[in-house]
Amino acid sequence: MDSFDPRSGKGIAACLLFVVLASCGYRFQSEPGSRFADPSLRVDLRPFANASVVPDAGVFLAARLREEFRRMGFRGVFERIGADTLIEGTVKEIREEVVSHGTDLFALEHRLTLSVDVRVSEVVHGRLLWKEEGMIESASYFAEADFQYTESNRRAAIEEVCRRMARRIGQTVRVVL
Repeated sequence: MDSFDPRSGKGIAACLLFVVLASCGYRFQSEPGSRFADPSLRVDLRPFANASVVPDAGVFLAARLREEFRRMGFRGVFERIGADTLIEGTVKEIREEVVSHGTDLFALEHRLTLSVDVRVSEVVHGRLLWKEEGMIESASYFAEADFQYTESNRRAAIEEVCRRMARRIGQTVRVVL
């Protein structure tokens, strides 16, 4: 009987890793026919309109979306003039609710929820590529008597829900283009 060769385990592990990466949707290059990675693509991505009580929510979400596009392999430019695609949206609301209280009835944890409407269209033909209303993302944050601590955590929660929302929008736009 042959003895076990430990190097064969490395080969099997490498093959399994390749199969797992291929099955989870990871690609080494963009999809054929996708314009997402085309360097000549021009996207008009303005700050989202803001109907929430957070003053810079629309600007912040659009900035996170630009970052997400770059992270996902977008090589085009963000320009209004000569744009092929228009991405616009509205931050409908950012609502907060208390999730838990301490023994002194002081709020310990809040849940922050972001609601967004998004619309993606071709500029030249005016064709609607994708539209979704009421997209929602949530994140929790902790509070205490110190206002600065609570406000810092609240801001981090706003950043987190915007990052998550940008990822969702970016993944859909990548497929649509």
